[in-house]
Amino acid sequence: MQSGKRKAGAARAGESGDRPQALSVIPPVGECLAVAANEPAFAKLNHKWMRTLVRRAVDDLRREVIEWNGNRNHWATRDEVIIEVVRRAAAAAVEDEPSLRRVVNATGVVIHTNLGRSRLAESAIAAMAEAARSPVNLEYDLTSGQRGERDNLVEEQICALTGAEAATVVNNNAAAVLIVLNTLAMGREVIVSRGELVEIGGAFRIPDVMTRSGARLREVGTTNRTHPGDYTSAINPDTALLMKVHPSNYRIVGFTSDVGLEELAAIGKAHGLPVIEDLGSGALFDLSAYGLPREPMVAERIAAGAAIVTFSGDKLLGGPQAGLIAGRRDLIELIRRNPLRRALRCDKLTLAALEATLRVHLRSDDLAEELPTLRMLSLTVEELSRRAEGAREILASHLGPAFTIEVVMSEAEIGSGALPAVPLESRALRVTNPVMGAGAIAAMLRRARPPVIGRIKDGAVYLDMRTIEEPERLAIKLQQHPA
Repeated sequence: MQSGKRKAGAARAGESGDRPQALSVIPPVGECLAVAANEPAFAKLNHKWMRTLVRRAVDDLRREVIEWNGNRNHWATRDEVIIEVVRRAAAAAVEDEPSLRRVVNATGVVIHTNLGRSRLAESAIAAMAEAARSPVNLEYDLTSGQRGERDNLVEEQICALTGAEAATVVNNNAAAVLIVLNTLAMGREVIVSRGELVEIGGAFRIPDVMTRSGARLREVGTTNRTHPGDYTSAINPDTALLMKVHPSNYRIVGFTSDVGLEELAAIGKAHGLPVIEDLGSGALFDLSAYGLPREPMVAERIAAGAAIVTFSGDKLLGGPQAGLIAGRRDLIELIRRNPLRRALRCDKLTLAALEATLRVHLRSDDLAEELPTLRMLSLTVEELSRRAEGAREILASHLGPAFTIEVVMSEAEIGSGALPAVPLESRALRVTNPVMGAGAIAAMLRRARPPVIGRIKDGAVYLDMRTIEEPERLAIKLQQHPA
Protein backbone atom coordinates (compact mmCIF):
# COMPACT_ATOMS: atom_id res chain seq x y z
CA MET A 1 0.00 0.00 0.00
CA GLN A 2 1.18 3.53 -0.79
CA SER A 3 0.85 4.98 2.68
CA GLY A 4 3.28 7.79 1.86
CA LYS A 5 0.60 9.54 -0.20
CA ARG A 6 -1.74 9.76 2.79
CA LYS A 7 -1.08 12.49 5.34
CA ALA A 8 -3.33 10.68 7.81
CA GLY A 9 -1.33 7.46 7.49
CA ALA A 10 0.58 8.02 10.70
CA ALA A 11 -2.48 8.94 12.78
CA ARG A 12 -3.29 6.42 15.46
CA ALA A 13 -6.93 5.35 15.86
CA GLY A 14 -8.38 5.62 19.33
CA GLU A 15 -5.24 5.92 21.46
CA SER A 16 -6.54 8.98 23.28
CA GLY A 17 -10.22 8.14 23.20
CA ASP A 18 -10.78 10.90 20.66
CA ARG A 19 -13.77 9.88 18.55
CA PRO A 20 -13.29 12.46 15.74
CA GLN A 21 -9.63 11.44 15.34
CA ALA A 22 -10.54 7.76 15.30
CA LEU A 23 -13.24 8.37 12.69
CA SER A 24 -10.86 10.42 10.53
CA VAL A 25 -8.61 7.39 10.08
CA ILE A 26 -11.43 5.43 8.41
CA PRO A 27 -10.95 5.91 4.64
CA PRO A 28 -13.66 6.39 2.01
CA VAL A 29 -15.15 3.40 0.22
CA GLY A 30 -13.39 4.16 -3.07
CA GLU A 31 -9.97 4.03 -1.45
CA CYS A 32 -10.74 0.62 0.06
CA LEU A 33 -12.14 -0.62 -3.25
CA ALA A 34 -8.86 0.10 -5.03
CA VAL A 35 -7.07 -2.25 -2.63
CA ALA A 36 -9.88 -4.85 -2.61
CA ALA A 37 -9.69 -5.18 -6.40
CA ASN A 38 -6.44 -7.14 -5.98
CA GLU A 39 -7.90 -9.65 -3.52
CA PRO A 40 -8.55 -13.20 -4.84
CA ALA A 41 -11.82 -13.38 -2.88
CA PHE A 42 -13.28 -10.69 -5.15
CA ALA A 43 -11.97 -12.07 -8.44
CA LYS A 44 -15.30 -13.45 -9.66
CA LEU A 45 -17.60 -10.96 -7.98
CA ASN A 46 -19.74 -8.40 -9.75
CA HIS A 47 -18.27 -4.93 -9.09
CA LYS A 48 -21.55 -3.65 -7.65
CA TRP A 49 -21.64 -6.48 -5.11
CA MET A 50 -17.97 -5.96 -4.21
CA ARG A 51 -18.67 -2.27 -3.61
CA THR A 52 -21.64 -3.19 -1.43
CA LEU A 53 -19.53 -5.50 0.75
CA VAL A 54 -16.76 -2.92 1.14
CA ARG A 55 -19.26 -0.19 2.02
CA ARG A 56 -20.82 -2.43 4.68
CA ALA A 57 -17.40 -3.11 6.20
CA VAL A 58 -16.58 0.61 6.31
CA ASP A 59 -19.95 1.36 7.93
CA ASP A 60 -19.41 -1.40 10.51
CA LEU A 61 -16.03 0.02 11.53
CA ARG A 62 -17.48 3.50 11.82
CA ARG A 63 -20.27 2.20 14.09
CA GLU A 64 -17.74 0.41 16.27
CA VAL A 65 -15.72 3.59 16.75
CA ILE A 66 -18.87 5.49 17.72
CA GLU A 67 -19.97 2.73 20.13
CA TRP A 68 -16.56 2.76 21.84
CA ASN A 69 -16.26 6.55 21.72
CA GLY A 70 -12.92 6.17 19.98
CA ASN A 71 -11.40 4.01 22.73
CA ARG A 72 -9.98 1.30 20.46
CA ASN A 73 -6.49 0.63 19.22
CA HIS A 74 -6.98 -2.33 16.91
CA TRP A 75 -5.98 -0.39 13.81
CA ALA A 76 -3.05 1.93 14.25
CA THR A 77 -2.91 3.63 10.84
CA ARG A 78 -5.09 4.38 7.87
CA ASP A 79 -3.43 1.55 5.93
CA GLU A 80 -4.26 -0.89 8.70
CA VAL A 81 -7.88 0.26 8.64
CA ILE A 82 -8.01 -0.46 4.90
CA ILE A 83 -6.56 -3.92 5.52
CA GLU A 84 -9.26 -4.57 8.12
CA VAL A 85 -12.03 -3.31 5.79
CA VAL A 86 -10.82 -5.55 2.97
CA ARG A 87 -10.50 -8.50 5.36
CA ARG A 88 -14.08 -8.12 6.57
CA ALA A 89 -15.43 -7.60 3.06
CA ALA A 90 -13.55 -10.69 1.83
CA ALA A 91 -14.93 -12.75 4.71
CA ALA A 92 -18.44 -11.56 3.86
CA ALA A 93 -17.88 -12.55 0.22
CA VAL A 94 -16.94 -16.07 1.30
CA GLU A 95 -19.81 -16.39 3.80
CA ASP A 96 -22.26 -14.68 1.39
CA GLU A 97 -24.92 -14.16 4.07
CA PRO A 98 -28.30 -12.78 3.01
CA SER A 99 -29.66 -9.60 4.55
CA LEU A 100 -32.56 -11.56 6.06
CA ARG A 101 -30.82 -14.03 8.33
CA ARG A 102 -31.52 -16.26 11.27
CA VAL A 103 -30.96 -14.64 14.67
CA VAL A 104 -31.26 -15.76 18.28
CA ASN A 105 -34.24 -14.08 19.92
CA ALA A 106 -33.06 -13.57 23.49
CA THR A 107 -35.36 -10.61 24.20
CA GLY A 108 -37.97 -12.53 26.19
CA VAL A 109 -40.67 -11.27 23.82
CA VAL A 110 -42.18 -14.45 22.40
CA ILE A 111 -44.13 -12.92 19.50
CA HIS A 112 -41.59 -10.25 18.54
CA THR A 113 -42.79 -8.10 15.64
CA ASN A 114 -39.30 -6.93 14.68
CA LEU A 115 -37.98 -10.50 14.68
CA GLY A 116 -40.74 -11.98 12.52
CA ARG A 117 -43.43 -12.73 15.13
CA SER A 118 -44.49 -16.38 15.46
CA ARG A 119 -42.22 -19.23 14.44
CA LEU A 120 -44.01 -21.68 12.21
CA ALA A 121 -44.87 -25.29 12.92
CA GLU A 122 -42.70 -27.82 11.09
CA SER A 123 -45.71 -28.90 9.01
CA ALA A 124 -46.20 -25.28 7.88
CA ILE A 125 -42.53 -24.98 6.92
CA ALA A 126 -42.77 -28.21 4.90
CA ALA A 127 -45.92 -26.95 3.17
CA MET A 128 -44.20 -23.69 2.18
CA ALA A 129 -41.20 -25.57 0.80
CA GLU A 130 -43.44 -27.83 -1.28
CA ALA A 131 -45.40 -24.87 -2.64
CA ALA A 132 -42.16 -23.04 -3.42
CA ARG A 133 -40.62 -25.85 -5.47
CA SER A 134 -43.70 -27.07 -7.33
CA PRO A 135 -46.72 -25.88 -9.30
CA VAL A 136 -49.78 -25.94 -7.00
CA ASN A 137 -53.54 -25.64 -7.35
CA LEU A 138 -53.56 -22.06 -6.06
CA GLU A 139 -56.50 -20.96 -8.20
CA TYR A 140 -57.37 -24.19 -9.96
CA ASP A 141 -60.26 -26.50 -9.16
CA LEU A 142 -59.00 -30.06 -9.51
CA THR A 143 -62.55 -31.43 -9.65
CA SER A 144 -63.97 -29.25 -12.41
CA GLY A 145 -60.75 -28.44 -14.20
CA GLN A 146 -61.76 -24.76 -14.13
CA ARG A 147 -60.34 -21.64 -12.50
CA GLY A 148 -60.67 -21.90 -8.74
CA GLU A 149 -60.74 -19.51 -5.76
CA ARG A 150 -57.72 -19.28 -3.47
CA ASP A 151 -59.99 -18.78 -0.44
CA ASN A 152 -61.13 -22.38 -0.90
CA LEU A 153 -57.74 -23.54 0.37
CA VAL A 154 -58.41 -22.26 3.89
CA GLU A 155 -62.05 -21.17 4.22
CA GLU A 156 -63.41 -24.49 5.43
CA GLN A 157 -60.80 -24.74 8.18
CA ILE A 158 -61.35 -21.14 9.34
CA CYS A 159 -65.11 -21.66 9.52
CA ALA A 160 -64.70 -24.96 11.40
CA LEU A 161 -62.48 -23.26 14.00
CA THR A 162 -64.55 -20.07 14.41
CA GLY A 163 -68.15 -21.02 13.69
CA ALA A 164 -68.31 -18.36 10.96
CA GLU A 165 -70.46 -18.80 7.86
CA ALA A 166 -67.67 -17.74 5.52
CA ALA A 167 -64.12 -16.42 5.54
CA THR A 168 -61.51 -14.74 3.38
CA VAL A 169 -57.83 -13.92 3.84
CA VAL A 170 -55.61 -10.92 3.03
CA ASN A 171 -51.95 -10.20 3.71
CA ASN A 172 -52.20 -8.87 7.30
CA ASN A 173 -54.72 -7.72 9.87
CA ALA A 174 -54.31 -4.03 9.03
CA ALA A 175 -55.28 -4.92 5.46
CA ALA A 176 -58.23 -6.90 6.80
CA VAL A 177 -59.53 -3.87 8.72
CA LEU A 178 -58.93 -1.64 5.70
CA ILE A 179 -60.85 -3.78 3.20
CA VAL A 180 -63.74 -4.46 5.59
CA LEU A 181 -64.25 -0.75 6.24
CA ASN A 182 -63.77 0.15 2.57
CA THR A 183 -66.31 -2.46 1.49
CA LEU A 184 -69.00 -1.92 4.09
CA ALA A 185 -68.67 1.74 5.08
CA MET A 186 -66.98 3.82 2.37
CA GLY A 187 -68.35 7.36 2.52
CA ARG A 188 -70.38 6.60 5.65
CA GLU A 189 -69.90 6.67 9.42
CA VAL A 190 -68.46 3.96 11.65
CA ILE A 191 -69.13 4.37 15.37
CA VAL A 192 -66.21 3.48 17.67
CA SER A 193 -65.63 4.03 21.38
CA ARG A 194 -63.01 6.70 22.01
CA GLY A 195 -61.26 4.30 24.39
CA GLU A 196 -60.66 1.84 21.53
CA LEU A 197 -58.95 4.21 19.07
CA VAL A 198 -55.61 2.50 19.52
CA GLU A 199 -52.17 2.96 18.05
CA ILE A 200 -49.99 -0.14 17.89
CA GLY A 201 -46.45 -0.80 16.61
CA GLY A 202 -45.21 1.00 13.52
CA ALA A 203 -47.59 3.95 14.13
CA PHE A 204 -50.59 1.89 12.98
CA ARG A 205 -53.58 3.93 14.12
CA ILE A 206 -57.21 2.87 13.79
CA PRO A 207 -58.38 6.43 12.88
CA ASP A 208 -55.77 6.64 10.11
CA VAL A 209 -56.74 3.27 8.63
CA MET A 210 -60.38 4.32 8.79
CA THR A 211 -59.61 7.51 6.90
CA ARG A 212 -57.73 5.61 4.18
CA SER A 213 -60.62 3.19 3.85
CA GLY A 214 -62.98 6.02 2.94
CA ALA A 215 -65.11 5.51 6.06
CA ARG A 216 -65.77 8.37 8.49
CA LEU A 217 -64.98 7.95 12.17
CA ARG A 218 -67.67 8.77 14.72
CA GLU A 219 -66.19 8.73 18.21
CA VAL A 220 -68.43 8.07 21.21
CA GLY A 221 -67.88 8.01 24.96
CA THR A 222 -64.71 9.09 26.70
CA THR A 223 -61.25 7.56 26.98
CA ASN A 224 -62.14 5.57 30.11
CA ARG A 225 -65.95 5.22 30.00
CA THR A 226 -68.39 4.41 27.20
CA HIS A 227 -72.03 3.48 27.74
CA PRO A 228 -74.73 1.86 25.53
CA GLY A 229 -76.51 5.18 25.25
CA ASP A 230 -73.42 6.71 23.65
CA TYR A 231 -73.84 4.35 20.70
CA THR A 232 -77.62 4.65 20.35
CA SER A 233 -77.56 8.45 20.47
CA ALA A 234 -74.88 8.56 17.77
CA ILE A 235 -76.72 6.30 15.28
CA ASN A 236 -78.14 8.21 12.34
CA PRO A 237 -79.12 7.49 8.70
CA ASP A 238 -75.48 7.84 7.67
CA THR A 239 -74.25 5.13 10.07
CA ALA A 240 -72.88 2.03 8.32
CA LEU A 241 -71.28 0.00 11.11
CA LEU A 242 -70.65 -0.32 14.82
CA MET A 243 -67.06 -1.29 15.55
CA LYS A 244 -65.11 -2.76 18.47
CA VAL A 245 -61.31 -2.83 18.63
CA HIS A 246 -59.16 -5.08 20.83
CA PRO A 247 -57.09 -2.79 23.12
CA SER A 248 -53.94 -4.61 21.95
CA ASN A 249 -50.88 -3.25 23.74
CA TYR A 250 -52.47 -1.15 26.49
CA ARG A 251 -55.04 -1.31 29.28
CA ILE A 252 -57.17 1.34 30.99
CA VAL A 253 -57.72 0.55 34.66
CA GLY A 254 -59.57 2.25 37.50
CA PHE A 255 -62.81 4.14 36.88
CA THR A 256 -63.75 2.48 33.60
CA SER A 257 -66.76 1.21 31.70
CA ASP A 258 -67.25 -0.21 28.25
CA VAL A 259 -69.98 -1.88 26.21
CA GLY A 260 -69.58 -5.62 25.79
CA LEU A 261 -69.87 -7.25 22.39
CA GLU A 262 -73.18 -8.97 23.10
CA GLU A 263 -74.77 -5.70 24.21
CA LEU A 264 -73.33 -3.87 21.21
CA ALA A 265 -74.59 -6.59 18.88
CA ALA A 266 -78.09 -6.17 20.36
CA ILE A 267 -77.91 -2.45 19.67
CA GLY A 268 -76.76 -3.15 16.12
CA LYS A 269 -79.56 -5.68 15.55
CA ALA A 270 -82.19 -3.24 16.81
CA HIS A 271 -80.99 -0.65 14.26
CA GLY A 272 -80.14 -3.02 11.40
CA LEU A 273 -76.39 -2.35 11.67
CA PRO A 274 -73.60 -4.96 11.51
CA VAL A 275 -71.06 -5.02 14.32
CA ILE A 276 -67.46 -5.68 13.30
CA GLU A 277 -64.55 -6.39 15.62
CA ASP A 278 -60.82 -6.06 15.11
CA LEU A 279 -59.64 -8.78 17.48
CA GLY A 280 -55.95 -8.46 16.61
CA SER A 281 -54.21 -11.38 18.31
CA GLY A 282 -56.59 -14.03 17.01
CA ALA A 283 -56.75 -16.70 19.68
CA LEU A 284 -58.38 -19.88 18.35
CA PHE A 285 -57.94 -21.83 21.62
CA ASP A 286 -58.32 -21.20 25.33
CA LEU A 287 -54.97 -20.00 26.65
CA SER A 288 -55.98 -20.83 30.22
CA ALA A 289 -55.66 -24.53 29.35
CA TYR A 290 -51.90 -23.88 29.15
CA GLY A 291 -51.61 -21.92 32.38
CA LEU A 292 -51.96 -18.53 30.68
CA PRO A 293 -54.60 -15.79 31.13
CA ARG A 294 -57.50 -16.00 28.72
CA GLU A 295 -57.65 -13.93 25.57
CA PRO A 296 -60.93 -13.42 23.66
CA MET A 297 -61.40 -16.31 21.24
CA VAL A 298 -62.60 -15.72 17.69
CA ALA A 299 -65.33 -18.38 18.00
CA GLU A 300 -66.68 -16.65 21.12
CA ARG A 301 -66.87 -13.32 19.33
CA ILE A 302 -68.73 -14.80 16.38
CA ALA A 303 -71.15 -16.50 18.79
CA ALA A 304 -71.61 -13.22 20.70
CA GLY A 305 -72.98 -11.54 17.60
CA ALA A 306 -70.08 -10.01 15.66
CA ALA A 307 -70.99 -9.93 11.97
CA ILE A 308 -67.30 -9.76 11.02
CA VAL A 309 -64.17 -10.50 13.07
CA THR A 310 -60.70 -9.72 11.77
CA PHE A 311 -57.56 -11.21 13.33
CA SER A 312 -53.89 -11.96 12.67
CA GLY A 313 -52.41 -15.21 11.44
CA ASP A 314 -48.96 -14.61 12.93
CA LYS A 315 -49.73 -13.93 16.58
CA LEU A 316 -51.51 -16.37 18.87
CA LEU A 317 -52.69 -18.42 15.91
CA GLY A 318 -49.01 -19.30 15.39
CA GLY A 319 -48.97 -19.08 11.60
CA PRO A 320 -47.65 -16.78 8.86
CA GLN A 321 -48.42 -13.09 8.52
CA ALA A 322 -51.98 -12.87 7.26
CA GLY A 323 -55.24 -11.09 8.01
CA LEU A 324 -58.19 -13.43 8.48
CA ILE A 325 -61.75 -12.16 8.00
CA ALA A 326 -64.53 -14.38 9.31
CA GLY A 327 -68.25 -13.80 9.63
CA ARG A 328 -71.55 -13.52 7.77
CA ARG A 329 -71.59 -15.00 4.28
CA ASP A 330 -73.31 -12.01 2.63
CA LEU A 331 -70.71 -9.58 3.99
CA ILE A 332 -67.78 -11.84 3.11
CA GLU A 333 -69.06 -12.07 -0.47
CA LEU A 334 -69.11 -8.27 -0.72
CA ILE A 335 -65.52 -8.13 0.57
CA ARG A 336 -64.44 -10.74 -1.99
CA ARG A 337 -65.79 -8.56 -4.81
CA ASN A 338 -63.87 -5.47 -3.67
CA PRO A 339 -61.11 -4.60 -6.22
CA LEU A 340 -58.76 -3.93 -3.28
CA ARG A 341 -58.77 -7.63 -2.50
CA ARG A 342 -56.45 -8.37 -5.39
CA ALA A 343 -53.94 -5.82 -4.11
CA LEU A 344 -54.12 -7.29 -0.59
CA ARG A 345 -54.29 -11.01 -1.34
CA CYS A 346 -51.89 -13.64 -0.01
CA ASP A 347 -49.44 -15.56 -2.17
CA LYS A 348 -49.12 -19.34 -2.38
CA LEU A 349 -46.42 -19.57 0.30
CA THR A 350 -48.54 -17.75 2.88
CA LEU A 351 -51.62 -19.80 2.06
CA ALA A 352 -49.65 -23.05 2.24
CA ALA A 353 -48.30 -22.16 5.69
CA LEU A 354 -51.67 -20.88 6.89
CA GLU A 355 -53.55 -24.00 5.80
CA ALA A 356 -50.98 -26.25 7.49
CA THR A 357 -51.24 -24.21 10.71
CA LEU A 358 -55.04 -24.33 10.68
CA ARG A 359 -54.85 -28.11 10.21
CA VAL A 360 -52.67 -28.30 13.34
CA HIS A 361 -55.39 -26.44 15.28
CA LEU A 362 -58.06 -28.78 13.94
CA ARG A 363 -56.26 -32.11 14.23
CA SER A 364 -53.65 -31.92 16.98
CA ASP A 365 -54.20 -33.30 20.48
CA ASP A 366 -51.17 -31.35 21.74
CA LEU A 367 -50.93 -27.85 20.29
CA ALA A 368 -47.93 -26.95 22.47
CA GLU A 369 -46.00 -29.82 20.94
CA GLU A 370 -46.56 -28.59 17.38
CA LEU A 371 -46.81 -24.78 17.66
CA PRO A 372 -43.49 -23.17 18.70
CA THR A 373 -45.18 -20.02 20.00
CA LEU A 374 -47.41 -21.90 22.40
CA ARG A 375 -44.53 -24.16 23.38
CA MET A 376 -42.44 -21.15 24.45
CA LEU A 377 -45.35 -19.53 26.27
CA SER A 378 -46.07 -22.64 28.30
CA LEU A 379 -42.50 -23.50 29.42
CA THR A 380 -42.21 -24.08 33.16
CA VAL A 381 -39.80 -22.12 35.34
CA GLU A 382 -38.04 -25.39 36.21
CA GLU A 383 -37.37 -26.10 32.54
CA LEU A 384 -36.18 -22.53 31.97
CA SER A 385 -33.77 -22.79 34.91
CA ARG A 386 -32.34 -26.04 33.56
CA ARG A 387 -31.85 -24.52 30.13
CA ALA A 388 -30.27 -21.42 31.60
CA GLU A 389 -27.54 -23.41 33.36
CA GLY A 390 -26.63 -25.25 30.17
CA ALA A 391 -26.75 -22.06 28.12
CA ARG A 392 -24.51 -20.24 30.63
CA GLU A 393 -21.78 -22.83 30.18
CA ILE A 394 -22.03 -22.69 26.39
CA LEU A 395 -21.90 -18.89 26.24
CA ALA A 396 -19.08 -18.63 28.80
CA SER A 397 -16.90 -20.95 26.73
CA HIS A 398 -17.27 -18.64 23.73
CA LEU A 399 -17.07 -15.25 25.43
CA GLY A 400 -14.13 -16.12 27.67
CA PRO A 401 -13.24 -15.30 31.29
CA ALA A 402 -13.46 -11.51 30.83
CA PHE A 403 -17.26 -11.76 30.99
CA THR A 404 -19.43 -12.48 34.00
CA ILE A 405 -22.52 -14.54 33.16
CA GLU A 406 -25.15 -15.11 35.85
CA VAL A 407 -28.50 -16.92 35.81
CA VAL A 408 -31.12 -14.49 37.15
CA MET A 409 -34.88 -14.17 37.45
CA SER A 410 -36.55 -12.40 34.58
CA GLU A 411 -39.91 -11.39 33.17
CA ALA A 412 -40.81 -12.28 29.60
CA GLU A 413 -43.90 -11.21 27.67
CA ILE A 414 -46.14 -12.57 24.95
CA GLY A 415 -45.66 -9.58 22.64
CA SER A 416 -47.45 -8.12 19.59
CA GLY A 417 -50.25 -6.67 21.72
CA ALA A 418 -51.39 -9.95 23.29
CA LEU A 419 -51.94 -9.72 27.08
CA PRO A 420 -49.67 -6.65 27.45
CA ALA A 421 -50.17 -6.38 31.21
CA VAL A 422 -49.31 -10.02 31.92
CA PRO A 423 -45.59 -10.74 32.54
CA LEU A 424 -44.34 -14.32 32.26
CA GLU A 425 -41.91 -15.49 34.93
CA SER A 426 -38.68 -16.51 33.25
CA ARG A 427 -34.93 -16.97 33.64
CA ALA A 428 -32.19 -15.05 31.86
CA LEU A 429 -28.43 -14.87 31.50
CA ARG A 430 -27.09 -11.55 32.81
CA VAL A 431 -23.92 -10.62 30.91
CA THR A 432 -21.45 -7.97 32.10
CA ASN A 433 -17.84 -6.98 31.46
CA PRO A 434 -15.62 -4.69 33.58
CA VAL A 435 -14.46 -2.74 30.52
CA MET A 436 -17.36 -2.90 28.08
CA GLY A 437 -20.64 -1.18 28.76
CA ALA A 438 -23.98 -2.89 28.13
CA GLY A 439 -24.41 -1.13 24.78
CA ALA A 440 -21.05 -2.37 23.53
CA ILE A 441 -21.77 -5.93 24.71
CA ALA A 442 -25.17 -5.89 22.99
CA ALA A 443 -23.56 -4.62 19.77
CA MET A 444 -20.88 -7.32 19.95
CA LEU A 445 -23.56 -10.00 20.33
CA ARG A 446 -25.51 -8.59 17.38
CA ARG A 447 -22.38 -8.87 15.23
CA ALA A 448 -21.79 -12.47 16.30
CA ARG A 449 -22.63 -15.46 14.14
CA PRO A 450 -25.44 -16.12 14.66
CA PRO A 451 -26.50 -12.65 15.84
CA VAL A 452 -27.91 -12.69 19.38
CA ILE A 453 -30.58 -10.09 20.18
CA GLY A 454 -30.96 -9.45 23.90
CA ARG A 455 -32.16 -6.54 25.99
CA ILE A 456 -30.34 -3.99 28.13
CA LYS A 457 -31.41 -3.48 31.73
CA ASP A 458 -29.63 -1.93 34.71
CA GLY A 459 -26.28 -1.69 32.95
CA ALA A 460 -26.20 -5.31 31.79
CA VAL A 461 -27.31 -7.40 28.83
CA TYR A 462 -30.06 -9.93 29.56
CA LEU A 463 -30.56 -13.00 27.39
CA ASP A 464 -33.98 -14.44 28.23
CA MET A 465 -34.31 -18.21 28.05
CA ARG A 466 -38.05 -18.26 27.32
CA THR A 467 -37.37 -17.27 23.73
CA ILE A 468 -34.17 -19.30 23.23
CA GLU A 469 -35.53 -22.72 22.33
CA GLU A 470 -32.11 -24.05 21.37
CA PRO A 471 -29.45 -23.03 23.95
CA GLU A 472 -26.75 -24.48 21.68
CA ARG A 473 -27.38 -21.50 19.38
CA LEU A 474 -25.39 -19.50 21.95
CA ALA A 475 -22.26 -21.28 20.70
CA ILE A 476 -21.52 -18.06 18.87
CA LYS A 477 -18.61 -16.99 16.72
CA LEU A 478 -17.47 -13.47 17.50
CA GLN A 479 -16.47 -11.34 14.56
CA GLN A 480 -13.98 -9.54 16.71
CA HIS A 481 -13.10 -10.12 20.32
CA PRO A 482 -13.24 -7.01 22.52
CA ALA A 483 -10.01 -5.34 23.53
